[in-house]
Amino acid sequence: MDISEYINKVKSNEIDIIEHTKKVIQECRKINKEYNYFNVISEELALEQAKELKKRIKKKDTKGNLFGVHVSVKDCVCVKDVESRAGSKILFGYRPVFDATVIQKAKEQGAIIIGKTSQDAFGYGSFNVNVGLDFKIPKNPFDKERATGGSSGGAAGITQKLDLPHIAISESTGGSIAAPASYCGVIGLCPTYGRVSRYGLMDYANSLDKIGVMSKNIEDCAVLLHVIAGHDNKDSTSLEEPVENYPEFVNKKSRLKIGIIKESLAKGIDPEVKDSVLNTIKKLHDNGIKTQEVSLPLVFKYGVQTYYLISLTETSTNLAKFCGMRYGYEEKLEGNFNEYFSKIRSNAFNREAKRRIILGTFARMAGFRDAYYSKAMKVRTLMIQEYKKLFKKFDLLVCPTMPNVAPKFYEIDKLTPMQNFMMDIMTAGPNLAGFPHLSMPCGPEDNLPVGIMFTADHLEEKKLIQIAGIIEKLK
Repeated sequence: MDISEYINKVKSNEIDIIEHTKKVIQECRKINKEYNYFNVISEELALEQAKELKKRIKKKDTKGNLFGVHVSVKDCVCVKDVESRAGSKILFGYRPVFDATVIQKAKEQGAIIIGKTSQDAFGYGSFNVNVGLDFKIPKNPFDKERATGGSSGGAAGITQKLDLPHIAISESTGGSIAAPASYCGVIGLCPTYGRVSRYGLMDYANSLDKIGVMSKNIEDCAVLLHVIAGHDNKDSTSLEEPVENYPEFVNKKSRLKIGIIKESLAKGIDPEVKDSVLNTIKKLHDNGIKTQEVSLPLVFKYGVQTYYLISLTETSTNLAKFCGMRYGYEEKLEGNFNEYFSKIRSNAFNREAKRRIILGTFARMAGFRDAYYSKAMKVRTLMIQEYKKLFKKFDLLVCPTMPNVAPKFYEIDKLTPMQNFMMDIMTAGPNLAGFPHLSMPCGPEDNLPVGIMFTADHLEEKKLIQIAGIIEKLK
């Protein structure tokens, strides 16, 4: 059942929203025991919202594009009175006193918040294995010995595993929507930077973070994006351009021209992944969509390095405020402030967080900032220009989402930090440049999903929705 059909049944009382919400929560608990997709299941809040909607149904007040829809929320997005920790021990016990703008908008349209999904702490990882010190690692819905992808692994996992109408609010900095969407076989849409308000998001890197959507089909994705997109006075980076009616583009036919990024299909890509992606591109070509090979040499040579220099420098600054004094994890006050802060941060940040803080602090120190951060920002501008030249000729660019299928946990353990970082080879570019991009399943490999990723020009989310709708009909 898609979201539209489900909403109509809720509004007509064919589906009892309170009983159905109890069923959803029960199913989420059952799945969570086995797969670890939630950090918190907000049963009390969900039932409270369901009861309020029930009252509105009796009054025949059923306005809302998400009326009765159950929505999960990545742990780094604030939900009022629900523990929100960005997957880290250092925010243990923190319950926001406000809703993030995207949560406020979703609630206003009748959404029911069912919980906070697992993530790599603060978004640091491609596999969702760098969880907080007191959280469990989520498992792939197709194989429990494999990773979900990160950092929005819990969002992707529950979207695939929950066999009831549901949409996930997720977030991406360098690939945190696309990567888990690919590994878990769902659709992940990351919008243009600034298209969706970041107010209430626990930042990883301010100039890169974007809140997006995950779902099982593109129509559901478009519905939620339409609700949460738009300008917000509380976010200075929020764009003022009008929001298009995204659901209208799901079934819209138009002539699209797609550029196939040749570097993305070169050495280092699993042959099965390459075959699945090329097979889907061939189907599109056979159905009248023009395709042509293109090149992004700068993006693929320097994209990962540039992304990590910028993101680690910004995260070093963002995480400086977590010190065990105002909120979150704390211990008995002993010693001077420097000793106390060091103790708190040593005990509550995991290994990957410490690595990124140290690297980022080095890159922004006096004497190094111009050599690293400032130079990376200039390279980023050149990358945007490289993309823009192609978007003058092409509507979309296409590549595999990830160079492989979901790896097994023991395989991840053998990776060096550099090999880990290089998993972002496909996703770093569009995230650096702030371009909207979408990952969707394009074919099984040994019963494991493969993701294909499309990137569009700024504010052209409608083209991503169009191509996803076309591919869904090809299957």
